[in-house]
Amino acid sequence: MTEQTTPIGAWRFDQTVAKRALIWLVCLAPLFYASYGTANWLASQRADVPNITFAWEHAIPFIAWTIFPYWSINLFYGLSLFFNDTPLEVDRLAKRYLTVQLIAVACFIAFPLTAIFQKPATSGAAGFLFDMLGGFDKPFNQAPSLHIALLTIIWSHWRIRLSGITRWMWHIWCALIGLSVLTTYQHHFIDIPTGLLLGLFALWLFPARAPSPLAAFRLTNDTKARRIGTYYAAGSLLFLLAAIFGTASSPAFLFCLWPALALAIVSLGYLGAGPAVFQKNFQGTFSFASKWLLAPYRFGAIINSRIWTRNLTASVAIRKNIHLGRLPRRDEQSRFATIIDLTAELAKPSGINVDWQSVPLLDLVHRHPLNCSEQLTL
Repeated sequence: MTEQTTPIGAWRFDQTVAKRALIWLVCLAPLFYASYGTANWLASQRADVPNITFAWEHAIPFIAWTIFPYWSINLFYGLSLFFNDTPLEVDRLAKRYLTVQLIAVACFIAFPLTAIFQKPATSGAAGFLFDMLGGFDKPFNQAPSLHIALLTIIWSHWRIRLSGITRWMWHIWCALIGLSVLTTYQHHFIDIPTGLLLGLFALWLFPARAPSPLAAFRLTNDTKARRIGTYYAAGSLLFLLAAIFGTASSPAFLFCLWPALALAIVSLGYLGAGPAVFQKNFQGTFSFASKWLLAPYRFGAIINSRIWTRNLTASVAIRKNIHLGRLPRRDEQSRFATIIDLTAELAKPSGINVDWQSVPLLDLVHRHPLNCSEQLTL
């Protein structure tokens, strides 16, 4: 099920929504500049701020006009708050903004990085915008890119409200905004995937039309679930350490943050959040954020499933017209009228017409799912 929103062409001004949006904007804007500026100032006080750059990045050209899409995110940041159907939607978007801001600023303070490319002199309107940017933005707040994290949230906000040619134009403009962080020499490449990861985390943490997957977290009393959760937490820690210490030899090690975050989220599921962390709905599909955020874990789960079931019969009859087995593959599903899917981590195969009912359960433990009707996609 997808999020139900009012198309932009049918949107009507709502005073309650506008008031809530204005309150959030008045609170968020000063907090943004204060925290962002503080992180910049703290980094500037350090004697030697490191840099993470791939060698090929030196071939990236400086394109002055891309400062226009770069700056445009400020407009969409505020405008997006006002284009919502209810105050609750405003709150959800604002919480996503606040999440990426707090985490990004914490990273800027704890692990500051600097941009090393020098911008050429610019003039005209582009030069004016670069001068404005240089007035408050110093070359220290790098990874994760707050620009990219916010872009991920704002892109997702509008993509479900636009259609047709305007939606394609929106995708193209967002791509320009994303590329502009490189062509304006504001960021290095590694800032982009880390910023994207942060944006996806905020989308996952505050999903559409559902409570946060961590809202009902209660530390489980199930000993086996705790043990499995601890294993996943240990795996997450190993990837995190690889990302921290491996970057001394190659920036590519920072990509270890992806599986580190994925395993940490799965660990939280076993420790008390339950299958809600996977955000799988009744139709067997995942939210956009969960689909990408947990992709490293899901890839491993698929391989593991194939290894364990490679020599097993696809299904066995346990009663008349009732079969029990692994997740049917596409060419096997026509044998069944209804498939009840109990996996939390595996998606319904595409291109099938069988009645599919998903009741997500955590693997290897006996645990009832949370309210599956609330596990909706973005």
